[in-house]
Amino acid sequence: MKRIIFLLFVVLNFAAGAQVNINHYIRVGQTRTQIGNYTGAIEYFNIVLKFKPHLAEGYFYRGMAKHQLEDYRGAINDYNTAIDIKPFYPQAYTNRGMAYHNLKNYKKAIEDYNKALEFAPDDENIYNNRGMAKLSQKNLQGAIDDYNQALKINPKSTNALMNRSNAKFISGDVRGAIKDLNEVIVIRPHFAGAYLNRGLARMELEDYASALRDYDQSIKLDPQNALAFNNRGTVKQKLEDYAGAIMDYNLAIQLDPEMANAYFNRAMSKEALKMPGYQTDYAIAAQLNPKFDMEARRLNAEKMAQNQQKNQSQQKQQQQQQQQQQQQYQQAKIDSLTNQPLAANIPPAQNSDEEKKDQEKAIEQALEDDEPKNNRNNRQLSLMIEDSRDLPGEEEEDPDDGRIQNRNIAIDLQPIFIVSAFEKNAVDYDRFQYYNASLDRINEANNYNPLLTLTNKPVDSYKTVFENFILYFNDKIKIQENAHNLLNRAVFYSLTGKYNEAIADLDKTIQLDDKQGIAWLERANTRYKMLEQIELLAGTNNNLTVKIGEKKVDSPARFGQPAALDYKQILEDYEVVLFLNRDFYIGYFNRAFIKLRLGEYKSAIEDLNRAIEMEPEFAEAYFNRGLTKIYMNDLEGGALDLSRAGELGIYGAYNVIKRYCN
Repeated sequence: MKRIIFLLFVVLNFAAGAQVNINHYIRVGQTRTQIGNYTGAIEYFNIVLKFKPHLAEGYFYRGMAKHQLEDYRGAINDYNTAIDIKPFYPQAYTNRGMAYHNLKNYKKAIEDYNKALEFAPDDENIYNNRGMAKLSQKNLQGAIDDYNQALKINPKSTNALMNRSNAKFISGDVRGAIKDLNEVIVIRPHFAGAYLNRGLARMELEDYASALRDYDQSIKLDPQNALAFNNRGTVKQKLEDYAGAIMDYNLAIQLDPEMANAYFNRAMSKEALKMPGYQTDYAIAAQLNPKFDMEARRLNAEKMAQNQQKNQSQQKQQQQQQQQQQQQYQQAKIDSLTNQPLAANIPPAQNSDEEKKDQEKAIEQALEDDEPKNNRNNRQLSLMIEDSRDLPGEEEEDPDDGRIQNRNIAIDLQPIFIVSAFEKNAVDYDRFQYYNASLDRINEANNYNPLLTLTNKPVDSYKTVFENFILYFNDKIKIQENAHNLLNRAVFYSLTGKYNEAIADLDKTIQLDDKQGIAWLERANTRYKMLEQIELLAGTNNNLTVKIGEKKVDSPARFGQPAALDYKQILEDYEVVLFLNRDFYIGYFNRAFIKLRLGEYKSAIEDLNRAIEMEPEFAEAYFNRGLTKIYMNDLEGGALDLSRAGELGIYGAYNVIKRYCN
């Protein structure tokens, strides 16, 4: 069962005896990766693996394309297979290490880099990558040792010098960091990032004039870098040039409207000049990044101080109780001789002046601990970390560079499959199709015109054609009103939105032939389409969706439960479909969709499991199962399902993976 017409064309040509030129498809796939057409590259590598399933390079290159789409788990799966086939594959270990690094699994990343170094001990990039993983683990000396080793192999490696300077800066060796950055600038005098980082280091040494010159040069070389404007504004703010600082913060915000620290810094400069609008900037900064919500931090600090005071009071109370118990024990011994009553318990003293001072000190300490070191002097700086790992197939970024995971798209469940049709000679047929034997028998009886098909893609543009087919089957039914003709007319009634007429024809069809599974499927679909239209008009549509910017998919329960009776009828029709044909995977998919609308997530996953078991290339089923798993907090399983859906052609899956799984 082949899904893509292009792939089917290729398969037919190969079956006819043509020589399979796998190297050609690999080259085309590699070229598509290089030009940023990552989804197109995956299509070609899929073809390679259809005919050469044991070719390690096919999995490796497909993993590289997925890596660029930020489908790290999918890339790891492909790298795993490549390594299983070809255990001595250092680049596969390196790339898999980078994918683990992206998932913040630094331990596994380092294990892969270690393995890669066994096969390629002179590869500076592997040492550089391992150093970055160690740096992420806060193993500063280990990271520096790896950068040193990379520099032994290539003394002019600006990647290693930049990363070593970062490690030195973090460890407090600011002058050592500057020395490395000086070397970078000698080797690459037009590297804006080196000037940006050196400016930060000089700022740390309070050499503000030199820092200002470095930021000027960084901006000259890269005028689109918001970090450089923000950092230069911080220097000016430190020098009390608040007006100049505000101008730089304005430019930073213009380049990056979501840079929270630029709003925060601008607010401080405005407040220093008593300019209006600083409160708005503070509010925007807090909204963009909670760490800039000073009011919330103050309240948290007060709460911490109160808890600390409460703990201190409890400790004092316990000490007093112990002392009192000791005194009472001693007094009891005396009372046993003198028959005098025991002393009453004395409650602990209220807050003294000393305790109030302790509380104020605790608030100050909590604020100081919560605030980064570089922000304690009313400033917020940004360090440009040069991610110099040798990323697979990396090209310069471009808004239309093929990284479709960055596009802000609406993400919904893949809809149910309906019976649709095309004219016999239609050219607009390059869409996913699924084969069904029952439908093929109907097409054979129709002499393949109209050509019925199963699809879940929009068919609105064919409405005029569908209306003509209604007229065609009207004439046929006048001559012979049988189940076949009624079913065909019902399909076109449903496609044109005439749902009542469609259901009337389907009821008659089932009365005449209750073993016709397509009729039961079409009646369930039509009932759903009718109910969906009613809900849309009533504003109660219950789709399970992922909204961009949120970290959880919406549950139908948020909108109220749908009409249970109507959905029960739909499910009953799907039950009959599956009773008549237990291997009809489309039936399981559609039934799962309805169950998702009813909030029956586990049962829906069971149906999707069956559908995928029967059709291993069922992209829509992988997509819906992945989305459902994410809703049920199974991010790992959801990511893997979405990776498979993306591999099979549903490219919106990469958008979901990036936003909800990484």
